Amino acid sequence: MKEEFKLVQYDRANRQKADLSLFALESARNVHAFHSSFPIYEKTPLVSLKNTAKELGLGNVYIKDESYRFGLNAFKVLGGSFAIGNFLAKKVGLDLEDISYRHLTSDETRDKLGEVTFVTATDGNHGRGVAWTAKNLKQKAVVYMPKGSAKERLDNILNEGAEASITGLNYDDAVRFAHKQAEEKGWIMVQDTAWEGYEDIPTWIMQGYGTMAYEAYCQLIEKPTHIFLQAGVGSMAGAVTAFFAAVYKEECPIITIVEPNKADCIYQTAKAMDGKLHYVSGAMDTIMAGLACGEPCSIGWEILKEFGDNFISCPDYVAAQGMRILGNPVKGDSPIISGESGAATFGCVAEIMRNPDLKHWKEKLKLDENAKVLCFSTEGDTDQAGYRSIVWDGDYPRK
Repeated sequence: MKEEFKLVQYDRANRQKADLSLFALESARNVHAFHSSFPIYEKTPLVSLKNTAKELGLGNVYIKDESYRFGLNAFKVLGGSFAIGNFLAKKVGLDLEDISYRHLTSDETRDKLGEVTFVTATDGNHGRGVAWTAKNLKQKAVVYMPKGSAKERLDNILNEGAEASITGLNYDDAVRFAHKQAEEKGWIMVQDTAWEGYEDIPTWIMQGYGTMAYEAYCQLIEKPTHIFLQAGVGSMAGAVTAFFAAVYKEECPIITIVEPNKADCIYQTAKAMDGKLHYVSGAMDTIMAGLACGEPCSIGWEILKEFGDNFISCPDYVAAQGMRILGNPVKGDSPIISGESGAATFGCVAEIMRNPDLKHWKEKLKLDENAKVLCFSTEGDTDQAGYRSIVWDGDYPRK
């Protein structure tokens, strides 16, 4: 096994009693009620890959397929829309529980709100979600993308009516640039990276992801033994972890966080165990563009450090493998189109089960014929050319 495949495990006996009320079942129901007020809302599929699971030596694998979310091919819109909805509701003196899509788009509410410009930095999916929400709520959006972003993802954002451009910056520097623009121009920043003085909107974004977890919980026909979650800054991973930890309490499934080894800030923070956030800098040139983040979300980490069991740093070929297997599962299972970031967790599971060099990892993670694994495919083929180069042309083979 190469050094690029790394694992840190935390002991559940050391957990503290964290407050999970913001992400618990009742809160998630309220978030879901907001999202379901949008006219095009439909829950996304939860797909059972029972035959593929058996081939891998597992009891079952469930994939929550977010490529169907609001027609945007990714889950990110859940966070951005809930944060924007919260901001607008509070601006007119209401709680989001008392407001819906219809209220936010009414002439009366819009007269009170005026025109608001929302700004964000993104590799693509989050920015598209912010742009889509701003358009649907009749507001404006400005989006900055890091160096190397796919033109298709830029075009998708522009098609939602936002101002958008690809910068020469890495992701974290693009976030800082967006923040500076917001301060100078009076725009509202919508970002899931939190820092001192900027915590409300990142918290709302995380709560927004609760709809995905809540739907999966309602769709599952059995309790999962394992949940694998991919992490960029760790906000989605933290939100979903918090939901299931609140629901299942002491019987919470084993939570494993997966990152690319070129942008493994959560893994580095978990490994250090020194009470500090640890950053990754530089180009972070992973194919998992949605996970190419070097600075952890402080709110997400506070949850993950208490309820995360395993933290994995893995190479790009793992995500590529996940894309291929999901697109070509064992006969009888439905194929899933999953992008690089979306397939990272399933690819990691498949590699652990198939790679003889990782045999001892199966024992450490308790992955066997009794394991029921839940993964979230957080995006579809949001970069179709990139997807085809990996799935059709075989880029990023196992090394």
